[in-house]
Amino acid sequence: MNESFDELLKKSIKKNQKYGSIIKGKILDIKHNIVIIDAGLKSESYIPIEQFKNSNGKINIKINDIVDVSIDSIAGEKGETILSREKAKIIETWIKIKKSYKDSTIIKGFINGKVKGGLTVDINGVKAFLPGSLIDIKPIRDISKLEGKKLEFKIIKLDKKKNNIVISRKAVILNDNNNERSKLIKIIYEGIVLKGIVKNLTDYGAFIDLGGLDGLLHITDIAWKRVKHPNEILKIGDKIKVKVIKYDKKKIRVSLGLKQLSKDPWKNIETKYSIHKKINGKITNITDYGCFIEIEEGIEGLVHISEIDWKNKNINPFEIFKIGEKTEAVILNINKEKRRISLGTKECYLNPWNCFVQKYKNGDKIDGIIKSIKDFGIFIKINNYINGLIHSSDISWTKKNEKNIRNKLKKGNKITTYIIKIDSNKKRLLLGLKKFEKDPINKYYNIIKKNSLIKSRIININKNNIILKLNNDDIEGKININDKKNKNLIKNFKINDLIETKIINIDKKKRIINLYIYKKKNIKNKIKKNNHFNIMLEAFKTAKIK
Repeated sequence: MNESFDELLKKSIKKNQKYGSIIKGKILDIKHNIVIIDAGLKSESYIPIEQFKNSNGKINIKINDIVDVSIDSIAGEKGETILSREKAKIIETWIKIKKSYKDSTIIKGFINGKVKGGLTVDINGVKAFLPGSLIDIKPIRDISKLEGKKLEFKIIKLDKKKNNIVISRKAVILNDNNNERSKLIKIIYEGIVLKGIVKNLTDYGAFIDLGGLDGLLHITDIAWKRVKHPNEILKIGDKIKVKVIKYDKKKIRVSLGLKQLSKDPWKNIETKYSIHKKINGKITNITDYGCFIEIEEGIEGLVHISEIDWKNKNINPFEIFKIGEKTEAVILNINKEKRRISLGTKECYLNPWNCFVQKYKNGDKIDGIIKSIKDFGIFIKINNYINGLIHSSDISWTKKNEKNIRNKLKKGNKITTYIIKIDSNKKRLLLGLKKFEKDPINKYYNIIKKNSLIKSRIININKNNIILKLNNDDIEGKININDKKNKNLIKNFKINDLIETKIINIDKKKRIINLYIYKKKNIKNKIKKNNHFNIMLEAFKTAKIK
């Protein structure tokens, strides 16, 4: 007999039981590390128990189960047959992969690793490659989060010889989206409430996946309250309900609203709040022009910088308030149509100007501290909220004395003044000092009554008037050149001439005394006449003695 036992055994195997063939086997026993299989061959086979683990790493078999195995080899004199459960699974998987590729159907697999350019996927023991560009319809920042997940894929490239399989998850998503999109377009209308998933967040809103169709939830429609950024309320992956507030059928564009699903807090605003009502709220935002206070969920009011402090209208809100702090305020105005509430914090305590008006009146003496000295006047600090001004014209009756007073005053000095005028509406206080000294112009009223002459020195001559200083006082007088009485005399005068005048009247407001020139014989002629008389008298006396 020339043929070996192995050759005879091979001939005895059925045509479909050649190397690599898939055959049925019965589990006879399960040991610690092996499984004994009867495949109807010449001998029983021993397969390592690890080959029976499923995709989750578990072993779900029992005695008498029928399983597929692959003929790995037939060897030995006794005709021992080596079977493989693992190879059988791989062959089965390749059959499914080929069919899925041919029919363009979906196949499932586990993402089990990260490689350059993408991920590796285990399809029942067969390794496939998932490129990064085909993972999703949108970029994914951290693809490692997908590892260990069982997902659906489509095979886009298959090469059995090179053992190369390229799959796409993006194709599955697009296909699902197209199907869902078609269904959604048929039922969508303005006013319908839909479920969605937050897909993306931007500065101006959030994109919501409605199932094959994305809708825009604008930032102003997220909540009734002020929202700086959508991430204050939403995060990617959140499942939410939204209302379709606008739907463009032609462009297939959907505008969504979230706040529209809750009650509008502005609806009955006038019944809850009134003008002058004091409220407690939380500071939600601070700007250069004021701060926003949340009165309740969805209702905010603005405290303008002019309503923060009684004293300073241009106060810096960032130095006064902090976001998140609670504060009191008073409602000043409510505009329901524009959804605006004007608030004031200074109204929470007494207006210092009202208190001041109740305590003081015009003419009262008042003490203060010199805050600053300017050319036009002196600023006086009365208290923490009220400042007054002594205008330069109210420091003294005369320029000369004003200069003397200024030289004595310094910033920070205490000073006693009197109140000229209180304007609580404009928050102005006008003060004075000159009332504490005698007005030098008063003495000239007596001179008018007595019809007395005044010696005046010319300090200026212009087209219409001669300006004079009276009696070396710091009081000015004026002679009207155009007056007939004075017109012919102007030629005889020049600056610094000392002349005699009489008072016509006194303009107390402008502090000018109107004068006219007292007419008498020229002083020089009088001197000549007197000299002539004296000479004649001396000559007469001399003649008489002789």
